[in-house]
Amino acid sequence: MNDGLIRLPGPGRLAAYLGLAVLGFAVGVAGALVQGGWFPAGLLLALAATGAVCWGAVLLSGARGGGYAAGLGWLAAVLVLAANRPEGDFLFGAGIGSWGYLIGGMTVAVICATVPKAAQPDGPSARLGK
Repeated sequence: MNDGLIRLPGPGRLAAYLGLAVLGFAVGVAGALVQGGWFPAGLLLALAATGAVCWGAVLLSGARGGGYAAGLGWLAAVLVLAANRPEGDFLFGAGIGSWGYLIGGMTVAVICATVPKAAQPDGPSARLGK
């Protein structure tokens, strides 16, 4: 029953969201490797790539759901890579760069996914009587 309050996305949009989540996952993996390899510049590059993929997903999909999908893909990658392995190895060290990537990446993804789109659609004014 659809009473006009919620509209479920179609299969094409769901496929696009899945593709954006995979892209976010790839950016998360690449950023995790780059931020540790080239510390100051690598961290900034990884955060800029996270912001670019999340904001680009919003603009490409025309909805905030694209930013959510890319951000969730990034978060999944970071959570998988942050887990310890049975051998005791892990990808993220205990330095400031790793914490900056984790916290900064989450902040950038949330900001990009929740900020309103840049251009509003054309239509009548929301003010009554005008």
